[in-house]
Amino acid sequence: MKTICLLLLLILSACSSKKYVENVPFKYDYNDIQQQKTNQIGNIKQNSFENYDDNPEKLSDEILQLKEKYAILLATNPKEITNYTLYGYIDKWLGTPYKKNSLDEKGADCVYFIQTLFSEVYGETLPKTPSGMRMNPAIESFTGRAYLQEGDLIFFRYNKESPISDVGIYLHNDRIIACGLKDGLTIYNFNDDYFQSRYVCAGRLKLKAEK
Repeated sequence: MKTICLLLLLILSACSSKKYVENVPFKYDYNDIQQQKTNQIGNIKQNSFENYDDNPEKLSDEILQLKEKYAILLATNPKEITNYTLYGYIDKWLGTPYKKNSLDEKGADCVYFIQTLFSEVYGETLPKTPSGMRMNPAIESFTGRAYLQEGDLIFFRYNKESPISDVGIYLHNDRIIACGLKDGLTIYNFNDDYFQSRYVCAGRLKLKAEK
């Protein structure tokens, strides 16, 4: 009798175990899992691209080209180029040959260029001489090169007779715009020995409240 009962218990246990094993998902289809993950990643990327705006300022194509051009010329990040009036004005004259006491299509003197630039871009009328700009009450002078910012005036001395002989404008990343006898109005590296050995000081337009 005990033997019969034991056999019945073994049969019932085997049936239950078989049914349990059939219900256990011990075998996974890894191809399906991988495809699900790929689809999820694809949806995330698609949503990210749909929500990405590479022109949040809604700038015109002309301004975007200006921004990219001067980011390259100044070797800086495009996000640093934000004064479009300044760079638009510079762009009109960049590459103009040097011509003393002039500012027209035939030639440009840097001090004449800067005097007109400050009037049109910053609304400030400066004298048409480097020394006059240096001494103007609207300009605050300083010497520390580490403090230079976009739009600062850079004053140079080329000869003993003129303590302030010429002027340029600091832009970004140690790049300045100045006018050379050979290259005309162009962008130069302020770190060049030619400029470093002739640098006198810099000047910044004071805020209206400080004038």
